[in-house]
Amino acid sequence: MEKQELLWADFQKQIGYTDEELEEFKKNRKGVRLVERSQELLKHRIVAEVIRSHGCTIGHRVGDKFIMSGMGTLETRKCPEHICMFALSYLSPFVAMIQDRISEGLDPNGLVYDRVSCMDVGLECGGWGQISMKVYVEKKT
Repeated sequence: MEKQELLWADFQKQIGYTDEELEEFKKNRKGVRLVERSQELLKHRIVAEVIRSHGCTIGHRVGDKFIMSGMGTLETRKCPEHICMFALSYLSPFVAMIQDRISEGLDPNGLVYDRVSCMDVGLECGGWGQISMKVYVEKKT
């Protein structure tokens, strides 16, 4: 079996698609491109580093890092013990943009907007606290 065939066989097994579902998926050229370039994603790690924190109820501090694989899975053993979902949920668009850049052969650290805050608006605006994060990509060694 050639390399591309193995890639698609592994993908089908991982996702649990039937042969018919796989053929339907392959009609989506963007999805196909991402799958075919997925090996490049595995060479990267996405990091969201806390760069500002005040009043965070979970206790996230400057320097804390949320680390994800290039595929977007959280590497929990490399993250703080407790993770706020209100911070994590706002990282989804960044993961998608980074995956798109990698799959297109672009510098994943070339995002114009690479900073994000958690959902809480902070004490000044009627919330509790707030953290801000810088999102960047590292090559795995």
